[in-house]
Amino acid sequence: MQARRGGESLALCGMEKRPFSELGLTPDILKAVEKMGFEEASPIQTAVIPVALTGKDIVGMSSTGSGKTAAFAIPAIERVDPKIRAVQVLVLCPTRELAVQVAEETGKLAHFKRGVTGVPIYGGQSYERQFRALAGGVQVVIGTPGRVMDHMERGTLKLDQLKLVVLDETDRMLDMGFRDDIEHILKATPQTRQLMFFSATIPRMIQDLIGRYSKNPEWIKIESVAQNAPQVEQVWFEVDRRSKIEALTRLIDVNDFRYGIIFCSTKIMVDDLDEHLHSRGYLTDRLHGDITQAQRDRVMQKFRERKFEFLVATDVAARGLDVDDLEVVFNFDLPNDAEDYTHRIGRTGRAGRKGRAFTFVSGQELYKLQSMVRWAKLDVRRGKIPSLDEVDEARTSVFFEKIRATLEAKNFKPHDRMIDRLLDQGYASTDICSALIHLLQGTSAPGGGAIAKPGPVAKPAPVLTEKSVKPAPVWAKPVAAPKVSPAAAPAETPVGSETELERDREDDDGHPESGPRKSKYDRPARTGREPGYATVFLNVGRKQIVTPADIVGKIAGVTRLPATIVGAIDIHQRHTLVDVAEAEADFVVKKLAGIKLKGIALEPARAGNETKS
Repeated sequence: MQARRGGESLALCGMEKRPFSELGLTPDILKAVEKMGFEEASPIQTAVIPVALTGKDIVGMSSTGSGKTAAFAIPAIERVDPKIRAVQVLVLCPTRELAVQVAEETGKLAHFKRGVTGVPIYGGQSYERQFRALAGGVQVVIGTPGRVMDHMERGTLKLDQLKLVVLDETDRMLDMGFRDDIEHILKATPQTRQLMFFSATIPRMIQDLIGRYSKNPEWIKIESVAQNAPQVEQVWFEVDRRSKIEALTRLIDVNDFRYGIIFCSTKIMVDDLDEHLHSRGYLTDRLHGDITQAQRDRVMQKFRERKFEFLVATDVAARGLDVDDLEVVFNFDLPNDAEDYTHRIGRTGRAGRKGRAFTFVSGQELYKLQSMVRWAKLDVRRGKIPSLDEVDEARTSVFFEKIRATLEAKNFKPHDRMIDRLLDQGYASTDICSALIHLLQGTSAPGGGAIAKPGPVAKPAPVLTEKSVKPAPVWAKPVAAPKVSPAAAPAETPVGSETELERDREDDDGHPESGPRKSKYDRPARTGREPGYATVFLNVGRKQIVTPADIVGKIAGVTRLPATIVGAIDIHQRHTLVDVAEAEADFVVKKLAGIKLKGIALEPARAGNETKS
């Protein structure tokens, strides 16, 4: 749709998304995008990138929550000439936090374009470090206006070979009083440079800057269609990346969730999380762009029939899913923009039912979530990760209710004769009941579900400590006032103390426990000795930091066979020998072929047919 604004063309963009391969990008950028796991461009990336690649000035009306960083970072990297060791791209940001975030994403996108380097420069950081980086010939500089102008006046930042200037969150920079600094910087840039403005709003001051410093810009507005889901209870948790799986399993167990979707941002994360959950005894399956349509249909049919508990998926794979009665949606990774967030959580709480959406946030993602809350007016509150004591209490309560319901319904077969024999031998009735409950809880899934199969030994999840779960900033409480500060923190206490949560993670002997649903299943380290098992060769080993948990998780996750088919595991420097049930050996070899483990494509073979050592 085209409109006119101040005599210029205004492109109004909604939710159109296209694959990155259709945006005219070079192989280096496409390779970096694929490595990051993104399957298609967001609406603002779809709209901005093709225009930016032509060299035309752009005014983008969009906020941080719309996923705009890659929209300007990708064309910026494309324009850089690696042979020229001088600043060619300058990105101005209002805060040091945003500058660091933009620099990190830009670095990932430039990973495969050799010779391209960048640096964030902002107040509060050592000048010496910035001097060395600038003297080394960086091509991309991301900084705050005050520090950028400071370096210009010192002569340590030269802009004579500048090709592109990006003003990110222009309205915030003007609100913070950076107008004079911005004008000083723009006046010092070459007339031939390309200029991009990105702002959630375009007040008069920004219009004046655009009129004075840009040349026939293309106006691109991303229309927000995100609407809060009134029937969905939205909660976010700040958790260190390494502790996300532990936090996820605790939340599942304490709420006794049995039917939901877990969203990840990348295909790699979907595969890894599916394997981890499967190895812990959860019934899961996965969807992402590399799965064929036929496989996707089979997975969705099984999910609708509730043949497994949790679907782990990317946004692309899960788009258009028609599934009712979901108990919960987990945002294991924060989505790229507010529209994706709303689409995710809208899959629960349908038909007037109450739904729940839990979101994990770590590090700089706090500021991204802040922008999404503001832009889409989300009603999201901060939550507390339950302790293991709370998880055990919840599981006990569920188990108690199942026993009570069974007694009231009299839906059980009498065993009076066995009980009488035990009573005759002098055992108290309470002791008999306690022993039976102990046996049941030792062999049943959490919540009193079906009997679980022995699971593989996996690495203990990192301890959730005060360092990994931090107090919430003010803006993350239910939105009431428009002015909020990401630096402020409420007076509420963090999630438990470090020593308390360390106790949560240890058993009576002081050894770390694996996880709520995972069984301890030891395997011998020598293969080829157990009858009924065949040995399979895998081309990964200690060099790839492979563990028995990785091997068992991969086999169980890919084949969907129980972990008990795996026997002894013998890990060498460059290869691994693993015993699997003889009847399943050929099937395991077939299913693992080409599957990646630790970034290596597996080339499995039955050890009797393998000549490698």
